[in-house]
Amino acid sequence: MAKKYYAVRKGRKTGVFATWAECQKQVTGFSGAEFKSFGTMEEAKAFVGGESAQAAPGNKGDAAGSGASDVISAAGRQGDAAVGSGAFGTKYAVRSNASADCGVAAGNRIPSQNSSGGVIAYVDGSYRSDTGEFSYGMVILQDGEEHTFCQKMTDKELALMHNVAGEIKGSEAAMQYAMDHNIPEITIYHDYEGIAKWCTGAWKANKSGTQAYQAFYQAASKKIKIHFVKVKGHSNDKYNDMADQLAKSALGI
Repeated sequence: MAKKYYAVRKGRKTGVFATWAECQKQVTGFSGAEFKSFGTMEEAKAFVGGESAQAAPGNKGDAAGSGASDVISAAGRQGDAAVGSGAFGTKYAVRSNASADCGVAAGNRIPSQNSSGGVIAYVDGSYRSDTGEFSYGMVILQDGEEHTFCQKMTDKELALMHNVAGEIKGSEAAMQYAMDHNIPEITIYHDYEGIAKWCTGAWKANKSGTQAYQAFYQAASKKIKIHFVKVKGHSNDKYNDMADQLAKSALGI
């Protein structure tokens, strides 16, 4: 596997990092974070310095960073620490107004990966009152790459929960993604508090849909570690907004 350099142009710390884990620390939860993975140090330095550079697909932005250029290893030292293997080389954004399963369409193009680290997922849901359909949008952040999914669904009972039904299915899809790709740990960012509280038992699951969701989580949590982080909806959080738009696109909104 070719070595990769992870460049952070806007984050808690800027610079070129030797591992995705170190890069992730600088950008996770940081509003407006800008980062990309590169195959060469020169390209990574150019990105951090604000120059345009060709790279493996990743996050794009226009603001210049601090210009820092040293490689920082997981131990916090300067050096040429080896970059972990298994990074995805391509991102796919699948947006569809048709009834096709956008998630499957994207997933078919993404290779399976064994990983010793975790991934981040942003999920959101949407609902169309005129059709009774609901959907989810999901953004997976892994090894410096973005992978986006969406799916439209119909279920009369679940649809009574409107967009929450979609967010539930998005959370399930995130857990399933981790299990399918042999990823041991996932952090799910969501904006509806029940997404976490039904799982943890803080909220009682009274309806069949929430009971099924709770059961799905309980089964998944025996195989992988699952964390939840609540974010404020419609607050200019890049990936929460992206998940929202993906969910809407699946419904043709």
